[in-house]
Amino acid sequence: MGRLVPAVTRALDILELFLDGDGTLSAPDIVRRLQLPRTTVHELVTTLAARKYIVPVAGQPGRYRLGVRPYQLGARYAEHLDLAAEGQQVARSVAETCDETVHVAILEDTDVIYIAKVDSTHAVRMVSAAGRRLPAHCTSVGKMLLASLPEHELAARVPDDAELSAMTPNSITDVAALRESLVEIRARGVAVESRESNPDVSCVAAPVRDRTGQVVAALSISVPMIRWSDERLGELEQLAVKGAAELSERLGHRSMA
Repeated sequence: MGRLVPAVTRALDILELFLDGDGTLSAPDIVRRLQLPRTTVHELVTTLAARKYIVPVAGQPGRYRLGVRPYQLGARYAEHLDLAAEGQQVARSVAETCDETVHVAILEDTDVIYIAKVDSTHAVRMVSAAGRRLPAHCTSVGKMLLASLPEHELAARVPDDAELSAMTPNSITDVAALRESLVEIRARGVAVESRESNPDVSCVAAPVRDRTGQVVAALSISVPMIRWSDERLGELEQLAVKGAAELSERLGHRSMA
C-alpha cells in the first residue's frame, strides 16, 4: 500500500469539517480546528473553491459552504448503490465475527423478504434462503421494520382487526400484544424474537437507515437455542447494531450520535 499524500489528506480533512455545525466555515475556523498553518489553509481553500468543492456563502464574506462537486460525487455513488450487494458484504463480516447466520431483510406490506444471507459454519444452524418471505410479526427483522413505521402507516398495514398467523406456538397472534411489543422495540432500538418463526431458533435485529435517516431494512443474527443464552444476547445485540450501522453508513446515512 502506498503512502498517504499529506496535501490530499488535509484537503479531505477540510471537506469533512463541513459535515458538522451549520455547514459553513471560515479560514480561521479551519486553522483553529485542524491546527494547520494559515498559509496552508489559504492555499487549500483557494484550490477547493477553484474546483467548486466549496463556494462562498452569500452575504457572509470569508465564509464557505460545500459546493456542487461533492453533491455530484455523492449522486454518482448513490447511482451504484445496491442494498442487497452491500447487505451481503456486511452480513458476511458480521457472520465471520459471531459464526451465526446473518440476514438482511426489507418490508413488503406485512411480510419481510430476505435480500441477503450468510450461513453459520456450525453443523446446527438456521436453514433459510435469500428471497424467502415470512410474516413480519413473527420475525425480529419484521418487528424491527414494523416498529420503524409511522403510526398511521402501521395502523394501515396492521389494523386492529388484522388476523396474525402463527408460525410456532410462540408467535404473536394478537394485534394489541404486537403493538405493545413494537413500542418496546422502538424504545430499545433492537428487536428480539424467541422461537416465534422457528421453534429451535431465536433472533436479534437492528435497523438499517438510508442517507435520509429512513429505515429501509433490518439486519438480524439467528442463533439455534442450543447456543442461545441471556449472557450472549447482549453481545449479539451489540453486534447486530454495529453491523446495521455499518450497512447504514454504506447507504449514506450519517449518525448524529
